[in-house]
Formats: sequence, C-alpha cells, structure tokens
Amino acid sequence: MKNIIAIATLGLLMSCSQGSKTSIEEKRILLSELKSELRELESEIKGLTDEINKLDPPKEKPAVPVQEIIVKSNKFTRFVDVQGIVEADDIVNVSSEVGGRILKLYVKEGQYVNKGQLVATTDLSTLEKQIAEIQTRLDLASTVFERQKRLWDQGIGSEIQFLQAKSNKEGLEKSLETLNSQIVKKNIYAPISGYVDREFLQSGETASPGMPIIQILNTKNIKIVADVQENFLKSIQKGDSASIFFPALNIQLEETITMIGRTIDLTNRTFKIEIDTKSNNGKLKPNLLAVITFKDFEVDDVITIPLDVVQEEVTGKKFVYVVKEEDSKLIARKSYIEIGESTINTIIVTKGISLGDRLITKGTKDISDGDLIKLNA
Repeated sequence: MKNIIAIATLGLLMSCSQGSKTSIEEKRILLSELKSELRELESEIKGLTDEINKLDPPKEKPAVPVQEIIVKSNKFTRFVDVQGIVEADDIVNVSSEVGGRILKLYVKEGQYVNKGQLVATTDLSTLEKQIAEIQTRLDLASTVFERQKRLWDQGIGSEIQFLQAKSNKEGLEKSLETLNSQIVKKNIYAPISGYVDREFLQSGETASPGMPIIQILNTKNIKIVADVQENFLKSIQKGDSASIFFPALNIQLEETITMIGRTIDLTNRTFKIEIDTKSNNGKLKPNLLAVITFKDFEVDDVITIPLDVVQEEVTGKKFVYVVKEEDSKLIARKSYIEIGESTINTIIVTKGISLGDRLITKGTKDISDGDLIKLNA
C-alpha cells in the first residue's frame, strides 16, 4: 500500500511539472485513484485501531459520585436586615429658664419622678433683692401718686405732675410684676413623668439659662428607629410587618412599621423608618441595638435552585449540571441558564431548566460535561 501511495504521489508530481502536457481528464482520473487508495488506507487504519483496542482496551473514567434534586416550582421570598436603635418617645432635658446657682437638687439618677414634682431650686437672691428694692420704690411712688391725685382732684397742682406720678407708679408695678414672674422660676419642676436618666449638674453648681440640669426618660412607650437605603422605597410601606431582634437580650418581637420618612438623607441616601413598641418591662433601653427584618420581594410559582450550584464560564454564561440517562448510564450534562432575583442561598431560574429536571447539587466541582456519574445517597 505504501508503494502505491508513493508511485501515485510521484505521478501526480510529474504531471504537475509537465503543466499543459497533461490533459484535465488525466488529472481527474489520477485524483479519483488517489481518493480510492486513501479510503482503503483509512479503512486499514481503523481496522488496526479496533484490533489494538480489543487487545488493550482504554480504561473507562470511573463514575463520579453526585447528589441530585428534582426541580420544582416554589414560592420565592426575600427578606432584608437593617440595623436600628431603640429610642424613647419621651426624653426631656430639664433646665432653668433664668439660670443661677443650684441650691438643692431633690432627685438622683434612677429615681422615678412624677410630672410637676419639684426637682431643683436655684439661687435667685439677686433677683429677690431687686424685688425688694423695687417694692420700696413702688411704695414711695404709690404715696406720691395718692397725694398728687388728691391735689389734682382739688384743682391744685399741674397736670404734668399728676401724670408723672401716675406713670412712675405704673412703671414700677410692671417691673415688679416682671420680677415676680421670674422669681417663681427658681423652683424647677418635672415636665413629664419618668426616670431620672442623667444628672448634668450637682448642688452648688451654676446653671445658665437653658443648660440641662437633669434628663428625665419615660421608657413606657419606645420606638425602634432605622435608616434604610433608598432602593428599598418600593419594598416597604407603613403598616408592613417586621421582625425585630435584639442581640444583646436575645429577644425577638413582631411589630408593624408605624412611620416612613418623607425625605431622603443627601449624605447617605437613606430614609427613616420607625416602629412603635413597648419597653418589655424596662428591658428595652434607649440606644439598644436592634436588627429589623422586613420582606423585600415575593413571587409565587417560580423555579428556584440552590445558589451554590450555579457556575459561570469565563464568557460570563451561567450553567448548572443535570442528570441525563444515555445508553443506560447516568451522564452529567451542562445546561446554560438565565437567572432572576436571588437571596443568600437561593436563586430564581427563568430559562434553561424545567420542572422535573434532575439537578446535580453535590459533586459539581468534580465533573465536566459528559462525565459518567453515580448517585450518592
């Protein structure tokens, strides 16, 4: 056979070198003969290959153990966690309107006080001296006015003297009224009922007007406040249910969202939500960390699969492996898919697999398309 091929090849070369001396028909005949001889050679090669395989058969790759699930339709629900803190509805800084040295502080941290209870007294001795001085001047002005009035009634004296005495008396009365309204502010009362949460100043220290002296906290009614990213605006509404977990206390509550903020914070692109609740016998304290869980997305009757079975090629195409029966053997076949929404563990498949398909969930990292597999219980 090798001699035939060599002679044929030599003849073809000679014919090509002769150019126009060889007719087209002769070339076609020669080509046909070469093709026939090539087929005979290929047949001989195949025969030798089959004989070798019989004498030394190739070793079959062992079946890879895998696990499978049957693809089903499910309800897909996704939840989102955000961090929040506990805040008190009633928290008030108690201060003095007029300022002054604190003569006595009647309450201590942790003490419960009632609305209207006296909590502190400030030293307004300077104001008291001013009142006494004005009172003395007012007494004199009142005497002068009474005398001027009697004279004026008798037609004695000038009108200007009468009016000056009257004006002086009324001016001092107004000043005394103003000072008396200030002096009553030396006593400081609790504006709400609750517990004294902090003491900012002690007896003997000076309080400026508006400076906090104590802080009163009413923890009967509290709220959980959180900042939520603006992309969840469409997912959360007032009245929606939410789960609140307090890690420090290991307490779980189910409440409803009571307030949705109307503005977006320009610095972090968030909006505020509030959830009203009870203090749980005082266990829930202001600034306590809370984890709020609310529903972000939900859809019925979709194909969902475990997220960790989805693989990706360098081209970006995503695929999974499914079980196929071929020649009474179980074979792993690659199936390209299109995906939708996902959670940390589950993803929606919109195209590529169907209900009833046998999806390989375990052993996917050890197989390739067409590999022999076996089910591992």
